[in-house]
Amino acid sequence: MIEEQRNVPIRRFKEFQNADPWEQRKLGEEVLITMGQSPNSKNYTDNPRDHILVQGNADMKEGRVVPRVWTTQVTKQVEKGDLILSVRAPVGDVGKTDYSAVIGRGVASIKGNDFIYQQLIKMKSTGYWSRYSTGSTFESINSSEIKQADICVPSELEQQKIGDLFTHLDHLITLHQRKLDKLKNLKSAYLSEMFPAEGEREPKRRFPGFTGPWEQRKASEISENTFGGGTPKTSTKDFWNGNIPWIQSKDVVEGSVLNVHPQKYISKSAVKKSATKLIPANSIAIVTRVGVGKLAIVPFEYTTSQDFLSLSNLKVNRLFAVYILYKKLQRDSNAVQGTSIKGITKKEFLEKKLMVPNNLEEQEKIGKLFSNLDHLITLHQRKLDKLKNLKQAYLNEMFV
Repeated sequence: MIEEQRNVPIRRFKEFQNADPWEQRKLGEEVLITMGQSPNSKNYTDNPRDHILVQGNADMKEGRVVPRVWTTQVTKQVEKGDLILSVRAPVGDVGKTDYSAVIGRGVASIKGNDFIYQQLIKMKSTGYWSRYSTGSTFESINSSEIKQADICVPSELEQQKIGDLFTHLDHLITLHQRKLDKLKNLKSAYLSEMFPAEGEREPKRRFPGFTGPWEQRKASEISENTFGGGTPKTSTKDFWNGNIPWIQSKDVVEGSVLNVHPQKYISKSAVKKSATKLIPANSIAIVTRVGVGKLAIVPFEYTTSQDFLSLSNLKVNRLFAVYILYKKLQRDSNAVQGTSIKGITKKEFLEKKLMVPNNLEEQEKIGKLFSNLDHLITLHQRKLDKLKNLKQAYLNEMFV
């Protein structure tokens, strides 16, 4: 009786609420499993006319096979609609293929329905496969371990209903992901075109009615005041029971200049008795050490750790300022890609050269354009996260 109760999911479609418990099976009893075999590397190509080669999770993205490498040698093959399971680190990643393909030894193919596909996703999320690789140097699973994996299955009709529900959820997630990617790509394109390229004095794209070259200024020239930060003594409890936000690098969201989420608050006495400073609202906080390059407009009074430099009482439109600084830091980071940037000094930052339009209205329009894009990106990201969380909740409740 206890075994039967354990084999009933928490959430079930209404028409199956009084149906039999799910039956425990081995994965190999339900599906056909084929282990991959790698072709000789001399037969690898970049010619899409050859056979698609799937070698591991690098060839899968968001649950789908994405062609990356091709081969002229056929070893083990999969057909369109087959499932692909990663059998080497990271073990358990799973995807579907929309193509016939050759599979290498880093994956296995599984001929399973949508229910089995979601079951494998659930197994990955719960760490099912980690039991086989704990303590080993190289994480992997073999044919026997896959075939002997324990699963619980309902009737074919209930499997179909569950598979259809998750297919619909996956479709919605894909649509929202595409919308989000499109917005991010649009923002990236505008960042490239609406600020002058290196060595140029005018941007490639401009709002109608604005002409003439932009003016070069140092970062030090776009604000009246600058502030550093510090950490109040952590052993003094009275310093940490106030209501003044104390911002750390992890409170600033990567890639977003409009999101700051303080997790710690300090008292007025902490400000008086430490190196941290009380900084006016609507200043720009820039991370200069751990997480260098992150920055954000802070719409409230705040303090920071020593990892920040803040610009206050801005002489240009604040939205324009934060995006031109974001663009500058992004460009500088890309220029030294591959090297480790541990930090930037206050002097180095304030010496950075920026191109600024003299017309305040043009500054405002540019700043507003990017803030609107960021609000849309945040909105779509929240919708996407909500759908992903809903799917995970259903995976936890609708499978045994």
